Amino acid sequence: MIGTFRQSMAWLHTWAGLIFCWILYFLFVTGTLGYFDSEIDRWMKPEHTAPQHASLDHSAAVGMQRLEQEAVGADNWTIRFTNGREVPHLRVIWRGPEPEEGEERIAGNERLDLRTGEPLPEDVRETGGGQVLYRMHYSLHYLDRQAAFRFMGVVAMFMFIGLITGIITHRKIFKDLFTFHPERGRRSWLDMHNLLSVSSLPFQLMITYSGLLFTVTIWMPAIAVGSYGFDLETVADELGSLAQVQIEREGTEAVLTDVQPLLADAVALWGEDQVDGLDVRFPGDANARVILSRSPGVGVVGQQRVYDGVSGEYLETIDPTTRAPIAVASVMIGLHEGLFAGPLLRWLYFISGLLGAGMVATGAIYWTAKRKKKALPYEAQSRSYRFVESLNVGTILGLPIGIAAYFWANRLLPLGMEGRADWEIHCLFLAWALCLLYPLTRPSRVAWRELAWLAAFAFGALPIVNAATTDAHMVNSLRSGDWVLAAFDGTALAFGLIFAGLAAELGRRRAKAERAAVQTPRAVGVP
Repeated sequence: MIGTFRQSMAWLHTWAGLIFCWILYFLFVTGTLGYFDSEIDRWMKPEHTAPQHASLDHSAAVGMQRLEQEAVGADNWTIRFTNGREVPHLRVIWRGPEPEEGEERIAGNERLDLRTGEPLPEDVRETGGGQVLYRMHYSLHYLDRQAAFRFMGVVAMFMFIGLITGIITHRKIFKDLFTFHPERGRRSWLDMHNLLSVSSLPFQLMITYSGLLFTVTIWMPAIAVGSYGFDLETVADELGSLAQVQIEREGTEAVLTDVQPLLADAVALWGEDQVDGLDVRFPGDANARVILSRSPGVGVVGQQRVYDGVSGEYLETIDPTTRAPIAVASVMIGLHEGLFAGPLLRWLYFISGLLGAGMVATGAIYWTAKRKKKALPYEAQSRSYRFVESLNVGTILGLPIGIAAYFWANRLLPLGMEGRADWEIHCLFLAWALCLLYPLTRPSRVAWRELAWLAAFAFGALPIVNAATTDAHMVNSLRSGDWVLAAFDGTALAFGLIFAGLAAELGRRRAKAERAAVQTPRAVGVP
């Protein structure tokens, strides 16, 4: 009975993984890049100055001075403090009330130079940056948002089924962590699949389960309907929005309080690196409010301290995580997106994501390797096998080549080109499409090796293209201490070397297989 149950789980594991393996690979690769989305943004906007750092007191003084000059009459002032990643420069935002017909709304959004208080130049080149790559792993870019959410919910469920059935199937799961048989054909691919799966299993379980929770109201609407009826807008507000400070303008002029003591109060409670932003509602009015917000992390989403904007008196703390559903959601969001992670932990997330992509890739390769001999004698099965193997080559190597094309397009497309950001993404998918078609025209062994060399060139030459088109190349980055730009070029070189090593290994195996074929006429191996 146990053996039969385990066999049925093995069957389910195989087909749950195969049906969506290429989409899962896409999800893992693009989602993993999201852990460095801000760093990718930085590289794709080389005209931006390096991140600036200053004390909260100085940053607040610079921001308030600019707002007092430019945002008179606005209902809301916002200062986003630098945090080194998502907000590398001090940013001020202001917005006035809805204007009367024919009038222009008071509004602005500026990045400020902390040394001079003057606005920094806005984007010279239109680009989607790292944010587009990150959003791609759940929105699929070209699909309707709701359709993409529903589809990715199905994919995540199949991924979760694959993980659970894989755990049940492998009786010696910890032994798999230390087992690898090189030069054993399809057995080596199975060992590699098991090794990558087990070594990153906690991450895969966490990332898949938390991803499923994001779509729970789509696939299990009865949960929300039972508590809220069919008012889905309220559900979204409860789970995804901050509680709002409900105030109105009084109409009596008053002097805004000094925000420095309020900052000191928040710093004493949260720490200086945790203060994310400062909002002023109705500046210059007797009913003004000053709101300080805390940086997000695991279990910390949207915490705010509210002060009277005239007297400076502390009024309340708004903490949505005191409600159990939002507390759970905030923990899951924090874990899934790595919002709390420092540099080392963010690299661990990144490496774990790559291991997940490798797990899916090796599983797909093993599936074709195991069925190759059975498929080839029969024409119909041979065509199906050939199609699946071409998808493996075109996706596993083609998607990274497409991503490299996205970065090349950022540097090579004309700066004033209309729809430039869209064409960066089009270049990604066009390059990937060509890589999907290419294996249909070449023997699989040759296609694997040639696309691996192309990937090696695409990533390895990227720092050269960067140096030829901008001043933000590795030498200048190292001289100025801009480690983000230097690390991007270094990582591109590292991936170029990895793909070059893969191509060289595939060439060595092909030469070995040809020597064996001369001695023995039987068919041998797979890439």
